[in-house]
Amino acid sequence: MKTSIAIVRGLFRREPNLDLMRVQDVGLRELDGPIVLDWAATNPRIVLTHDRSTMPDFAYELSCQVCLWLTI
Repeated sequence: MKTSIAIVRGLFRREPNLDLMRVQDVGLRELDGPIVLDWAATNPRIVLTHDRSTMPDFAYELSCQVCLWLTI
């Protein structure tokens, strides 16, 4: 089982009413990280990602402009 699927299943086991969205659910799958982070900040959402190469830098750049959380 993929790690991300296991994480999501574990979250729902702990919190069955969790309000979770995937980027593909809201039409953001093909978009760049800064756009995803901006959408998350605008819609207050927490971003869960495995992208350790670019997302932390994007989050740092945007953190001065908007309040957001990034969990890796």
